[in-house]
Amino acid sequence: MKRRKFILNSSRAGAALSIMGIYACKETKKKEEGTEEAITTENEAAAPFFKLSLAQWSIHKMIREDKVDPYTFAEKAKNWGFTGLEYVSQLYNPELEEAGYSEEAMAAFVEKSNAEAEKYGLENVLIMIDGQGNLAVSDENERNETIEKHKKWVDAAAAMGCHAVRVNLNGSNDPDEWIQNSVDGLTKLSTYAKTKNINVLVENHGGLSSNGALHAEVMKKVDMDNCGTLPDFGNFCIKRKEGTWDCEEMYDIYKGVEELMPYAKAVSAKSHNFDEDGNETEIDYAKMLKIVKDHGYTGFIGVEYEGSELDEEAGILATKELLLEAAKKLG
Repeated sequence: MKRRKFILNSSRAGAALSIMGIYACKETKKKEEGTEEAITTENEAAAPFFKLSLAQWSIHKMIREDKVDPYTFAEKAKNWGFTGLEYVSQLYNPELEEAGYSEEAMAAFVEKSNAEAEKYGLENVLIMIDGQGNLAVSDENERNETIEKHKKWVDAAAAMGCHAVRVNLNGSNDPDEWIQNSVDGLTKLSTYAKTKNINVLVENHGGLSSNGALHAEVMKKVDMDNCGTLPDFGNFCIKRKEGTWDCEEMYDIYKGVEELMPYAKAVSAKSHNFDEDGNETEIDYAKMLKIVKDHGYTGFIGVEYEGSELDEEAGILATKELLLEAAKKLG
């Protein structure tokens, strides 16, 4: 089956399911003995063990290249069948950056985002923070400045009803220094975030943060109930070839997710390319979801499409369909 045909068939399947859903609703109204109960049981069995959110990075090309308004995020996510929103801070630049992330600018971001989420009945899940400094840098003054910059986003997340912010642990490339710096930066930021009822989550996002064992060690040392991980299925490149985006050193993706799941408070389903059967070409989604499910996780899984062969909308829908199909295989 060709990729274009796969997406088309997925759309037709979705439409068919909608029609079946309408028919099921009509059947419950008949109130025949046992019918309503049977339909309810069938619907519950079909539901995945997780909730679906959309990572805003999945539409970064629309926003940056096609000049799509980032505040249409909720509308698009609703139309594509998601219930949760994962915002990306950098996609609201240059508006916020030019304003110096002032209180007024941040308040406007919060107000607009909340209005759109409420309008479309979606849940604000988290904010992914980028470009606000290095939390694992060896210079303590710089690290403390970075923490202060992050606090504005923690405040925004709290005002939006999010449960978390996602941070990066960039800084030292020396493992011992990196662990020490990471523990210090995370402890300070998480202590502040706790007063706002916000979780601070670290994604495996390149460098030493993509070493699952080291990442997990940082979590053990921080040992705070509002500091955790956001395992991403695909971000396990520890080192790239100089001057290129090609990966020189890759951590085992399944081992990495296994190591990060005990601390997970969010999960990211990364995707790039798909084969003719709709499977991700480099990630076994059924295997990944089994790891996630075996750790008792039932929260949001965020779709994060980063491919180039499909346009962003088609890639998002293909990833969502793959997640749901993989979940069915687990029973």
